[in-house]
Amino acid sequence: MIDTKPLDGKVVLVAITKHGAAQAKDLAPKLPQADIITSQKFGHVFADVSNEVHAYDAGLKAEIPSMFKNYDQIIYFVSLGAVVRLIAPHMVSKDEDPGVLVVDDAGQHVIPVLSGHVGGANAWAEYVAGLLDAIPVLTTASDVSKTIPVDILGRELGWKVECPKINITRVSAHVVNEEPIALVDEREKPSLDWWTRANDLPKTIHCFEKFEDVDVNQFAAILWVTHRELPEHIWDELHEKLVVYRP
Repeated sequence: MIDTKPLDGKVVLVAITKHGAAQAKDLAPKLPQADIITSQKFGHVFADVSNEVHAYDAGLKAEIPSMFKNYDQIIYFVSLGAVVRLIAPHMVSKDEDPGVLVVDDAGQHVIPVLSGHVGGANAWAEYVAGLLDAIPVLTTASDVSKTIPVDILGRELGWKVECPKINITRVSAHVVNEEPIALVDEREKPSLDWWTRANDLPKTIHCFEKFEDVDVNQFAAILWVTHRELPEHIWDELHEKLVVYRP
């Protein structure tokens, strides 16, 4: 069973085919906050929905810049290849791009294409799949292997990540490659409230309550939840194997 807990953000449904428009119309009442963008040819399909509808006549390509600017999630009822070609010139970085999803013409699969973690497309893919009784197709390694998403760990709790971006990349690789990871939680009352997956915490993740208890030579990476001000020598010693989270 896929979790269908409502998610936040400005959402738009984009449909340009007969079947895509029908799918978007079926989804629209379940996402009343979502806007709809469609071609004038299929504008009549949405005549009786309460969602805001924009029927364009200049071609979908001309609509992409405003979509990237105005929405947190863009859900395309368009082929994956077409979407990739449309959005490619407008992609900036995973910290700035909106989440982009594709629903196939039969409404059987929901695929996060862009900004799966930071942009929230993976969570939205699972949410939309739940609404459509479809299958979410997640391809990010931490989701497939059901382990820690290093770049967004604790986001639901308000944690902020503190480290060079290269550390995120390096540590994420260690995590998905199932190397030993130390997770140090120095909050007053440490718990597993940051672990939101249904499966058990992977055995490669070892939890500690104090950094001083960690033999850093035994671990490929350190995930450290702390309020401490870290001296420069710690960053130097751990180099690219440290990610710090500020609760």
